[in-house]
Amino acid sequence: MSRMGKISNLVAAFALAATTAGGVALAQTQGGPVSALKGHNSNAPIDVASDRIEVQDRADRAIFAGNVKVRQAELALDTERLTVAYTSTGGLQIDRLDASGGVTVRSPSETARGDFGIYDLNRRLITLIGAVQLQRGDSRISGGRMTIDLDSGRAVVDGGPAGVGESGGRVTGRFTVPQRRGG
Repeated sequence: MSRMGKISNLVAAFALAATTAGGVALAQTQGGPVSALKGHNSNAPIDVASDRIEVQDRADRAIFAGNVKVRQAELALDTERLTVAYTSTGGLQIDRLDASGGVTVRSPSETARGDFGIYDLNRRLITLIGAVQLQRGDSRISGGRMTIDLDSGRAVVDGGPAGVGESGGRVTGRFTVPQRRGG
């Protein structure tokens, strides 16, 4: 079985374990788990709060620093530094959010963490990179990178790249299962 096939099966197992143990259904479509963020309204207003903001209007970006809190509909993102890229032609339109300094993304039923995060509003993708962890209930999966497609709800977790003296990262998980009668 290929590496991607094993990862897909592991993520599918996570979905199944989280569904049976956690309460909120994590449906499967086209062979992959569906995130609770499927169908997230990326057109909803974005609220940002931080300790400091620097607007670089000529570069069409704003940098928020210190205890940054972002909210959009049921999506929450917390980080230490956030760069907002926008287009100012015909009004202000946010295109992309780049987060660094430890990133936490929360939906009503899932929490994901990573070192860096990118929310591409045009492509409707959220990507977390570095020490990624996805948790639903007591089940969790860890890897080097995670991408969530907000259209399909599909979440893909990859192992990290090979480092010095290492053969490459792996995806790991711990899943709670329902207690069965009769052991």
